[in-house]
Amino acid sequence: MKKTKHAVRSRPYHHGNLHTQLLAAAEQILSEKGVEGFTLREAARRAGVSPAAPAHHFKDATGLLTEVATLGFAELAQMLGDADAKAGPDPRARLAAQGRAYVAFALKYPARFQLMFRSARLDPTRGNFAVVADRAFMLLADAVRDLTRTPRGADLSPDANGKVLALWSVVHGYAHLVLDGQMNRAAAALGGKKTIMARILPLTLAQLPWAVPAARSERSG
Repeated sequence: MKKTKHAVRSRPYHHGNLHTQLLAAAEQILSEKGVEGFTLREAARRAGVSPAAPAHHFKDATGLLTEVATLGFAELAQMLGDADAKAGPDPRARLAAQGRAYVAFALKYPARFQLMFRSARLDPTRGNFAVVADRAFMLLADAVRDLTRTPRGADLSPDANGKVLALWSVVHGYAHLVLDGQMNRAAAALGGKKTIMARILPLTLAQLPWAVPAARSERSG
């Protein structure tokens, strides 16, 4: 009995950092097993707490996954914003830079990226998920506003909306193709995996001439 009591007392006390530990455990599970393989019980086991403990922080599995996705959108917005700022005033340069940053985020955080758009496993009403997700989208929309000379805050025209969706669709689909290994053969023919970002992505973006600086588009052609 004494040995058992000592073992229980020697376990880490999680009150102060359980929230962070559960987030880390969730991302680890997502990386290993994907969204389909995630369970709250497994996250609790990896954090070293009882299956009921996560409910105090996240209520349920949806809450935990939604917070992981929120962190993902926050990091995506940061990367898009940094790329946009470094690209200079040309809206086309900013759109190209955002496109590259979007794919770079997906490759850096594949587990988060795969989760962030799985609406069946997320609750957009939880926390500040919707606000953070909109922040990332608005960076793209504002670059298109500047490209089309649409005042900030004004509704986008159907054509401008089409540009937003076209660029998003291209980089989102491209990221999934890369993560699924579908770009490996093309990359091998061009010199290796480094060309996935350095050559193939710029060539892909150049098919949307309004989304890349004119000089780059001409060189790519």
